[in-house]
Amino acid sequence: MSESIAEIKKQLQAASLPGLPDFLKDHETFIRTYETDERSGVKKLVEQAGKQIDAYEKELKRTESMKRFEKEYDSYSYICGIDEVGRGPLAGPVVAGTVILPKNCDILYLNDSKQLSEKKREELYEVIMEKAVSTGLGFVTPERIDEINILQATYEAMRMAIGELDPVPDLLLNDAVTIPEVTIRQVPIIKGDAKSISIAAASIIAKVTRDRLMTEYEKTYPGYGFAANKGYGSAEHIAAIRELGPTPIHRRSFIRNFL
Repeated sequence: MSESIAEIKKQLQAASLPGLPDFLKDHETFIRTYETDERSGVKKLVEQAGKQIDAYEKELKRTESMKRFEKEYDSYSYICGIDEVGRGPLAGPVVAGTVILPKNCDILYLNDSKQLSEKKREELYEVIMEKAVSTGLGFVTPERIDEINILQATYEAMRMAIGELDPVPDLLLNDAVTIPEVTIRQVPIIKGDAKSISIAAASIIAKVTRDRLMTEYEKTYPGYGFAANKGYGSAEHIAAIRELGPTPIHRRSFIRNFL
């Protein structure tokens, strides 16, 4: 008796996910096994498996294109990507992330964190933390932002994040900026979080870390919607500032017009 369509569908669902070593083998085996099955439901599953292979191969090419700078500077031993999150919010810290990826990095779907869903960022965060040679984070508080301005606070957070790395990098790939008071060679790349896997990885760990922190602040300071708006100036957030007043994590220099 032939397998039911439901049983065949379970086989496809059980096949390795994209990025795992057996993905192509599993899907190609599935197609070879069922491509002569005349049932329309099975044909659709075979077509689906083919589309998954196409999408996987497209992602391989996209990821490979994001290794351009890592390949260009391959003579350096430890290439570090660096990016920040949280320059624009009305509340919370600015957070910088640094990541040194292995030379043979095989992580797929790395991209500008803003282009990824929250679920995908969380998944990639775990993969990055597992596979990276080293990672670092830097936090600068709202009080410090008010004291030295957001640009200088961003640089400070980046220097902190660099200082967390072990081994020490010998090249920095930066998202657009050149960081003062850093002696390591820097390569600023416009929109680097969409062009370099190292910067993209840094963007992701900074974004996930800051988002988690702002979600925790929701418990301490309810009513401002920090879990949803992450401190950015949504209409509800601004209304809450006007009604409830600022919290200790609000940036006073950012909210003067709302008080």
